[in-house]
Amino acid sequence: MSTSMTFIRPGILAGSFALLFASGCQLSPTEPADEKPITIGTSSVLAGLDPAGVYDAGSWAVFTNIYQNLLTFEPGSPTPKPDAAESCEFTSPALTTYRCELRDGLTFSNGNPLTATAVKHSFERILRIRDPLGPGPLFANLLSVDARGSLVTFHLATADATWPSKIATGAGSVVDPAEFPADRLREEKSASGSGPYVIASYTAEKSITLKPNAAYQGAVTRRGVAVEVHYFETSRHVEEAWNARTVDIAYAGLPAATLAGIDPSDADVRLSTGDSAEAHYLVLNMRSQREPLGRAETRRALASLIDRGHLAGEVFEHTVTPLYSLVPQGVVGHSTAFFDRYPEADAAYAAERLRSAGVTTPVRIKLGHQNGIAAAEARALKEQWEKDGLFRVELVEERDFTTYQKRSLKGEFDVHLYQWIPDFPDADTFVQPLVGTGNVLGNGYTSAEVDHAIRDTQRFTDRSKATQRFRAVQDTIAKDAPLIPVWHKQRHVVTRSTVLGGHLLAEDAIWRLWELRRL
Repeated sequence: MSTSMTFIRPGILAGSFALLFASGCQLSPTEPADEKPITIGTSSVLAGLDPAGVYDAGSWAVFTNIYQNLLTFEPGSPTPKPDAAESCEFTSPALTTYRCELRDGLTFSNGNPLTATAVKHSFERILRIRDPLGPGPLFANLLSVDARGSLVTFHLATADATWPSKIATGAGSVVDPAEFPADRLREEKSASGSGPYVIASYTAEKSITLKPNAAYQGAVTRRGVAVEVHYFETSRHVEEAWNARTVDIAYAGLPAATLAGIDPSDADVRLSTGDSAEAHYLVLNMRSQREPLGRAETRRALASLIDRGHLAGEVFEHTVTPLYSLVPQGVVGHSTAFFDRYPEADAAYAAERLRSAGVTTPVRIKLGHQNGIAAAEARALKEQWEKDGLFRVELVEERDFTTYQKRSLKGEFDVHLYQWIPDFPDADTFVQPLVGTGNVLGNGYTSAEVDHAIRDTQRFTDRSKATQRFRAVQDTIAKDAPLIPVWHKQRHVVTRSTVLGGHLLAEDAIWRLWELRRL
C-alpha cells in the first residue's frame, strides 16, 4: 500500500491448507477504560473511510480498528488467524477455492447484523467500483464470491496461496451494505464497523477520535482505551507537536535528523524500531513510447545516475538503507538486481546508454514529489540526474497526498517519488500490486513474462519454493526499469515513558491501538 503511505516482519506463509479456527471472544465490558485519550501524532494521513476508495497506510491503520476482517495477523506472525471468521480453509489442492465460516452473532456498531452477505457485498463493491485509488489490484485474481448461510466462498482465477493474507489486509474490511452502496463510494465522514473501536468524532485531514467497541467479537481479547489521532502536513509539524507535548506518540513522523539524535538514556522517551520493509521507489511514466521515458535506455540511464549512499547519508541522516531491487532486504525472495545490472552514480555509463539509443540530451523530465523530506530528496535527485548535462529536471511539488496520487495516475509526472508499505509478510506484496498487469502505479507497464512468473509464485504454499521465481521477476524489472528502487527503512515509533504498548505500533502495518495503556 502506498503512503504519504507499513513494516512487515519477514517470514514464510505457512499452513495454507490448514483449517484456521478462531480463539477470540467478546471484549469484557467490565474492563476499565482510561478517561483521558492517548494521543498520536502522524503525517500518515487518513485519506478516507471507504475501503473501496483508498489504498494507503494512514487509512488502513484506522481500518484495522474500526472494521473487521475475516482473518487478521498477530504481531510477528506471517500466518493470519480468524477474526470475524470462525474458521477458513482452501477446499481443494488447486488453491482456487477458499471458504470461511463466520462467527455467530456478529453485529456492526449501528446494530445491523454482520452476515456472509455483507462480506460478499464488501468484496464485490471493490471490484465493481474499481476506484483508481482503491485496492482493486490486490484482488485481481478474484472471480466471484458466494454467500450461503454463515459460509463465504471465494472463487479465484488461478492458484493463490497468498489469498488468506490478502483478505486479512485493509482491502478485506467488512462494511455494512446499509451504509456502503454497491456501485459508488460512501461520501459521508462517518462509518459503522464491527472492529474493536468505533468512531467518536472525525475531522477530515485533522483528527479522528476512537473509543472501544464493547460489542466487538473477534481475535482481540483486550479492551482498549480511547485514542485520538492528529494528522499533520509534514514530519516537521509532528516534531513541533511532540516538543509541545500535545501528543503522547509520534508515529512514523519525526524528521530523520530528530530520530538520529534521540538519546537512548532519555528517561522520558521510548524509541521503538520495528523490522520494517518500507520501501521507496521512483516510478517512471511509460504510457507513451515517445520521449522522455518511452525508451528503456533512457530509464536505464536514470537508474545508473542515482547515488543511493548520498541520499541515505546526507538527506536521511543514515535512517534509511540503500535498496537495489523490487523486494527489500529481509523479505524472503529479495535480490540485488539493480546493483548487479547498473553501476552507481556513473555519468559515463548513462551517457553511453543515451547515445546508443540515439537520445538527444539533455532529456527534459518532470519529477513529482510531496513536501517535507521528500522535497529535499527530490532536490538531491535533480542534482544527480543533471550531472554532465544529460538531464534537465523540473521539480513539481504537490502538498496534498490524495491529489498527488491522482496527478501521478493521470501521468502528469515523468517520474514521481513513491513509498510502499507491504500489505502482508510475503514478497508477493511487493510484486503483484506494483508490477503485475493492472498494477496500482498506473504507469503503463505490463509484461507477460512478469505476469506468468507472478502466477507461478502463487502456486506454492511453502513460500520458500517461490524464491527463485521472485528473483526472476526482479531481474526482469531491473532490465525494463518501470520503477527504480532507492531506499528502504525500519519503522520508528516514539512514545512518552508513561505510555505502554507503543512498540507494537512499530511491528507491522496493523495499528493495535487496543494494546496502548498509560502507567
